[in-house]
Amino acid sequence: MDKSKQSFHRRLPPIQPGDQIDYRNMSLISRFISEQGKILSRRENRLTLKQQRLITIAIKQARILSSLPFFLIMRNSLKEASRPLELLLLEP
Repeated sequence: MDKSKQSFHRRLPPIQPGDQIDYRNMSLISRFISEQGKILSRRENRLTLKQQRLITIAIKQARILSSLPFFLIMRNSLKEASRPLELLLLEP
């Protein structure tokens, strides 16, 4: 296919110019965290270096202030999910 005929689809930036990168902006911060609670890389986020630094600092501040957990506990088995919460807390 000729280069002039190829369609070029430009992706929208994940952070708009009016978005404020802050530890209180949980809707923005949660887009840059994986399901396990890890901070996604710059390549996955499509952020600039400065934006990635600000997002990382905001996530770490939110974790320290307990508005965001350090890690997410996920239950893999159905057996654990069907058991009462009291039994899960009592077991070592």
